[in-house]
Amino acid sequence: MTYDIAIVGGGIVGLATARDLLLRHPHLKLIVLEKEPELAVHQTGHNSGVIHSGIYYKPGSLKATLCTQGRRALWEYCDRKGIEYRNIGKLIVATEEHELPNLDELHRRGVANGIEGLTIVDADGIREREPHCRGIRAIFSPVTGIVDYGVVARSYGDDIRASGGEIRTASEVTGIDRRSNGALLHTRSGDVETKYVVSCGGLLADRLAKMSGSASDPKIVPFRGDYLILKPEKRYLVKGNIYPVPDPSFPFLGVHFTPRMNGDIWLGPNAVLAFAREGYSFTTINPADLFETLTYPGFIALASKYFSTGMGEMYRDVVRTAYVKALQRYIPELTVADTLPGPAGVRAQAMMADGSLVDDFVFDGDSGVVNVRNAPSPAATSSLAIGRFVADEADSRFGLGTTPAAV
Repeated sequence: MTYDIAIVGGGIVGLATARDLLLRHPHLKLIVLEKEPELAVHQTGHNSGVIHSGIYYKPGSLKATLCTQGRRALWEYCDRKGIEYRNIGKLIVATEEHELPNLDELHRRGVANGIEGLTIVDADGIREREPHCRGIRAIFSPVTGIVDYGVVARSYGDDIRASGGEIRTASEVTGIDRRSNGALLHTRSGDVETKYVVSCGGLLADRLAKMSGSASDPKIVPFRGDYLILKPEKRYLVKGNIYPVPDPSFPFLGVHFTPRMNGDIWLGPNAVLAFAREGYSFTTINPADLFETLTYPGFIALASKYFSTGMGEMYRDVVRTAYVKALQRYIPELTVADTLPGPAGVRAQAMMADGSLVDDFVFDGDSGVVNVRNAPSPAATSSLAIGRFVADEADSRFGLGTTPAAV
């Protein structure tokens, strides 16, 4: 069979895109190709589960727009499908005076982005919401929540099948031959002919884009985030999401406290270089992936700029007392004995050759291909809005028409 569209990548973004395309164009012969035996294994499956409000992102950016749109669409979708989620709220806590200007700027961004119900609370207001948290001032977001994104992604997959789409797992794409009338995708389960290609490869986004004939930059550099888990008998220490005030001099957010749908509370993550694109542990090493990262000029520039910070993150990764000390800044009574080893995730960080990190979502392509080049957090929250955006791009680039889809 020759397909109209092949979606490469069965994570939450690829599935949301496929779903949207089929809702607006039911006649399409569409296939989703996923390299793993199951859907949503990597970034989606290792996601913290937070439904983000959209407060962090530069007003007018794709992240700001698609996160707020996606959050509202996700609420509606979960309500319609009976998928449980909880709006448990979030405190973004300043513990030192020097953080207050950044906290105020964050509040300004949130207001500009139309985040509902944002309030500034003082130390008493922090203790009222989180009795065990220490801070001098905080932003409270009532529309930040939690959900199991694996459940959401699999529901998108059910929607695709119900709309006549095909999902083929264990089908890693190893090459893309562009032709005048389409493309031939070489996969582990056989070749696939298609008129058009949409790549949503996450941790392999740059490689897929290059296969399709697009530029090699931005490049994906994998950063692992390791979590601790709060022991069940200590869960009373945390009620909702507790986050730090972002440090604009550091490219990652910092440690935070995240309740999960199953009752667990995750602590962290840190941010260290992963030694493989899909390296979820300190001992998982892919020599080719690691060599590619270490010899990339952009990573060399970034590592030079943040060398001491990076060494601190590595130290906390192997010395739990140092990790817990960072967490005690917010929950002083937390002890090492209150924690257990937790899971890890790998962030697909897009980077340019000069060492600059790509801050916004990035999509590119040509008349036959659309590439999702950079879709880190809050991509899961934004998934329905991203799916709509990418489907719009496909409509335009592939000449499919402009029929809007209902989420």
